[in-house]
Amino acid sequence: MRKGRRTMTRHVSDPSLPFPPTTVLARSDALAPDDALERELRAGGAERVAGVDEAGRGPLAGPVVAAAVILDPSRVPSGLNDSKKLRAVERERLFHEILATALVGIGTAGAVEIDRVNIRQATLNAMRRALGGLALPASHALIDGRDVPPRLACPATAVIGGDARSLSIAAASIVAKVTRDRMMAHVGAAHPGYGFDRHMGYGTAAHLAAIEADGPCPHHRRSFAPIAARLRRGA
Repeated sequence: MRKGRRTMTRHVSDPSLPFPPTTVLARSDALAPDDALERELRAGGAERVAGVDEAGRGPLAGPVVAAAVILDPSRVPSGLNDSKKLRAVERERLFHEILATALVGIGTAGAVEIDRVNIRQATLNAMRRALGGLALPASHALIDGRDVPPRLACPATAVIGGDARSLSIAAASIVAKVTRDRMMAHVGAAHPGYGFDRHMGYGTAAHLAAIEADGPCPHHRRSFAPIAARLRRGA
């Protein structure tokens, strides 16, 4: 383990899950993601370790997108990192390399589902769909964050700050981010007045002004406070 890292493992019981999840509390000052968690799991018999991450929990519009990535240990793309730490050109390069060398599954949950079940549950649904979309099933899943989606077909570990710690999760963060950005560009073409291709649905001043002027479009999350407030006020 790299100098400066320290982890603590906590086992959490949940009778709704076929396997009890494990939460790894990771330091936030990790130098860069590596494959230590993946190697440990493979050494324990997990042949295919999938990293899972999402993009789009915070925006006011558009879907939440999750990706599951099983890296080929012999063909790991160079430069993998948390998608938020990469420039757009680097994310695009890595996105294509990941698709060319790894097993990838993508799951989404749209605005209607987010409003119906809440953003946390919709995110877990998207993660479960991403794992289900893999061409070969994962033997173990590393989930970024504190929560493990229910009803998974494999054991899973929630890794806090996982996109800065696990190469598989970092790869998933890139796939989820690039996929969602492309989806929002299409949404922006259909609804050009909101600027979705620039802010990706986040609550920028320009986006809030457009909502105030024109009201929400079908891709807005009506349960989120700024949209709900605008709907209460009416036209």
